[in-house]
Amino acid sequence: MEQVQPTTNSRVQRFFDSDIWYSFARNPVAIISAIVTIGMILAAAFAPLIAPHDPFDLAAIDIMDSSMPPVWDAYGDPRFILGTDDQGRGILSTILYGARISLIVGFSSVVFSMIVGITLGLISGYAGGRTDAFIMRIADIQLSFPAILIALLIDGVARGIVPKELHTDISIYVLIFAIGISGWVQYARTVRGSTLVEKNKEYVQAARVIGIRPFTILRRHILPNVMGPVMVIATIHLAIAIITEATLSFLGVGVPPTTPSLGTLIRIGNEYLFSGDWWITIFPGATLVILVLAVNLLGDWMRDALNPKLR
Repeated sequence: MEQVQPTTNSRVQRFFDSDIWYSFARNPVAIISAIVTIGMILAAAFAPLIAPHDPFDLAAIDIMDSSMPPVWDAYGDPRFILGTDDQGRGILSTILYGARISLIVGFSSVVFSMIVGITLGLISGYAGGRTDAFIMRIADIQLSFPAILIALLIDGVARGIVPKELHTDISIYVLIFAIGISGWVQYARTVRGSTLVEKNKEYVQAARVIGIRPFTILRRHILPNVMGPVMVIATIHLAIAIITEATLSFLGVGVPPTTPSLGTLIRIGNEYLFSGDWWITIFPGATLVILVLAVNLLGDWMRDALNPKLR
């Protein structure tokens, strides 16, 4: 008898019948967090279409429009709903574009951390012995340093090696690498622990007996079974990566000042906070807090939903 392949509709139906969807649909905090997160991601992704102004278009920026208050203020301008910064750029537009850069850096650094951490964790847990000890000692050494310090060190080394005229062009790539390399340890330790458990199970032993190569065993059999905890870590790590990018940009070692990331906007606005131009830093800061809070709450729900002991 011919085997019928599952259709897309049946897969969707299975998802809506799953325990994860049941948990999500009955958790108002998770629903609101997901709506806020997806809404901010879509707003950042379509920033060129929905932003009132382009903060990168120097021809459209007028320095005479600098430091305008929000539209509800007596001196506000209807063109700039949330006011303008010190360069005459609309705060709303810079927030949309800034969130775009912060999310790109956050997602890219998380993916980089996942690739490095999962690879080293699989190798460490499956190989064992000296390989395991060597990788885990490197992880232990890195854990003794704060992630922000490692990112600052890598950024400083990159700025010292790369010619000064290229600093602006590679700043985002250096930032992604610095944040990513500082966060691989959590993935490696989690994947290693899961691999140590999975490699002693019957299905892995059977794969070894029939001659399947270790790389294939890791990719086809062990990796799919360790991805649950990894996705939880990745969700929470995304919030940490966004905060780290904002911190580095606030310290002046992240993206260049001409690039309106959320951290850069907060740093610029902080210089004018005591002069009364509070909107330059308050609105980007509030956006950063809302984004990170929504991602963290979503990660907390995912951690509980994927924990079999809490089902």
